Amino acid sequence: MPKKPIASFTAKIKSPDALARALAAARKEGKCAVFTNGCFDLIHKGHVTYLEKAKKLGDLLVVALDTDESVKSLKGKGRPINTLADRMEVIAALGSVDYVTWFENSDPAPLIRKLKPYFLVKGGDWKPESIRGAQDVLASGGKVKSLPYVEGRSTTKMLERARGNK
Repeated sequence: MPKKPIASFTAKIKSPDALARALAAARKEGKCAVFTNGCFDLIHKGHVTYLEKAKKLGDLLVVALDTDESVKSLKGKGRPINTLADRMEVIAALGSVDYVTWFENSDPAPLIRKLKPYFLVKGGDWKPESIRGAQDVLASGGKVKSLPYVEGRSTTKMLERARGNK
């Protein structure tokens, strides 16, 4: 019997508009979306652990990535290490992730309003009340969570060690 082909992980990458349509359809089916965002420049154990925990909160995990320009403004010269296109493909290849998209200007709030997730999550270094988009999610009946931070796991610290700075 021939095996059913596996869909390419790149099919998980959606434009913000296409993702909004997909999530609206999923909500009609009673599915719960979990949204998180970040740079995700060099993937490490902390990222993978965090995304696995986020996925367990709902049916669909959406990861939105900062654009290259945004990462540079947030992290400084020499960042990102990987382009947005490469970062999206790496995140899309993770089994816990259902959809990947991007947002502009270091502010995910407009995208969060467009996608209307039930859960908004960030890592433990964020207080729920300071997470961008939290008020929008709470106002629509959703929940905002700060998931436990994996100690000792940081892209910045990894880069410092690689460069011999620590």
